[in-house]
Amino acid sequence: MTKIGIILGSTRPGRNGEAVATWVLEHAAKRADARFELVDLADYKLPLLDEAYPPSMGQYSQPHTHAWAEKIASLDGFVIVTPEYNRSLPGALKNAIDFLYNEWNNKAVGFVSYGGNGGTRAVEHLRGIAGELQLADVRAQVALSLFTDFENFSTFKPIEAQYDALTATLDQVIAWSKALAPLRAS
Repeated sequence: MTKIGIILGSTRPGRNGEAVATWVLEHAAKRADARFELVDLADYKLPLLDEAYPPSMGQYSQPHTHAWAEKIASLDGFVIVTPEYNRSLPGALKNAIDFLYNEWNNKAVGFVSYGGNGGTRAVEHLRGIAGELQLADVRAQVALSLFTDFENFSTFKPIEAQYDALTATLDQVIAWSKALAPLRAS
């Protein structure tokens, strides 16, 4: 069965992303067309990139890189949950992405973002990064506003339309993950 990782892309204490990622997982778990798991960057404790060789060479020397690579390699696609920090993605997420190369290739990725403008500028940057990593980014996305989908900017209460956006995102990530399976097998 297709395995999709829901990557929680913030490691910040008190992060809103934890509630958002849990919402994505709970919604996704109702589906029968894929298996889903939460992949929390905070659990991997990745330092600033500390590998001597470029990730495309796959010559990892650090135990934390091996653990991260094993997790990402085990998945067929991803939904990245990201806040927008200063018109872009969080440094911890960019760092985690940069640790690896081949493990990302020929997989699908969708985005669930949040922020004052729905986190759309973070996703704009992530789409360019995805292309470089041979990740197929899907068109549908969820853009959660701190003004309409959070109470007091901290308690997550998505409006009804966000459920439809999440369903569309999951539909596309699963379809593309399955379509790319022959490329991953070769």
